[in-house]
Amino acid sequence: QGQLAESGGGLVQPGGFLRLSCAASRSIFSFYIMGWYRQAPGKQRELVADITPGGSTNYADSVKGRFTISRDNAKNTVYLQMNSLKPEDTAVYYCMAGNIAGLAWGQGTQVTVSS
Repeated sequence: QGQLAESGGGLVQPGGFLRLSCAASRSIFSFYIMGWYRQAPGKQRELVADITPGGSTNYADSVKGRFTISRDNAKNTVYLQMNSLKPEDTAVYYCMAGNIAGLAWGQGTQVTVSS
């Protein structure tokens, strides 16, 4: 609880961009994986992208070529750059971090793509 704090959500027009940030309360090297999930109304939470300490990344097919996950180890922060946003990207976006104790989740940040 309180380990992860997301920011950067908001309302954007189709074709626009946003950058989400996930600040961890401790070194992100303590997590074997970090990532972003999203949940749209009436749908299950789904993986958007994740990244390992070594920088290996994984993306959902629906966001490949549009979203980029990155990490700043000095700032203990993981980012999600979202470009060419579509209405179907509208969801609450959650930061996730995994370590030996299990998975930690942020509170979520709303992203709404609408004209």
